[in-house]
Amino acid sequence: MTPYRLSVLFVVCLALAAPTLAQDLHPSRRPSPTGLARTHIGDTYVSISYSRPYERGREVIFGNEEDGALVPYGKVWRTGANEASQITATGDITVGGKTLPAGTYSLFSTPGPESWTLHFNSKLGLNGLFARNPETGEFENAYFAENNVIDVEVVPTTLPEEDKVDQFTISFETEGDVTGLVMRWITTELRVPVGTG
Repeated sequence: MTPYRLSVLFVVCLALAAPTLAQDLHPSRRPSPTGLARTHIGDTYVSISYSRPYERGREVIFGNEEDGALVPYGKVWRTGANEASQITATGDITVGGKTLPAGTYSLFSTPGPESWTLHFNSKLGLNGLFARNPETGEFENAYFAENNVIDVEVVPTTLPEEDKVDQFTISFETEGDVTGLVMRWITTELRVPVGTG
């Protein structure tokens, strides 16, 4: 084969491969796809962007570290998968009775057997708990508790086995005059009231 034909073949192969590589990076084809929860509370718009992992046959999701839990009790979790979850509010809101000023925050949580703590953190653009150091190119811990604007304690409830949720879900649900920020995965449910500030 002549050098000309080889170069044409190379260009054709590259052109065919490029869309395939780009598709692999598309968020909708991630193992844990992107989710969006949103609501209006009065005139305030609130949204949460997060990634939605599946159970995928893992036996222990929330539990003790020695039992092989995916999300161990007492450890800070990104509240989803991939990048840290983020909540945005166009006005001041209350979460569990605590005031969260208007803005965008990373949403972390620390699970426990009796109670969870939700952390609303001012540091943005994190890959989970980490961020890339621009000087070294390495990922370093970037979650620091001193950046938490508020911490909210929530008591989890256990869903019946028939209501098990295979894919992690965050939603806003309104009952009467109360809007709740609701998180569900497997048989764990968290529900915290959200209002205007």
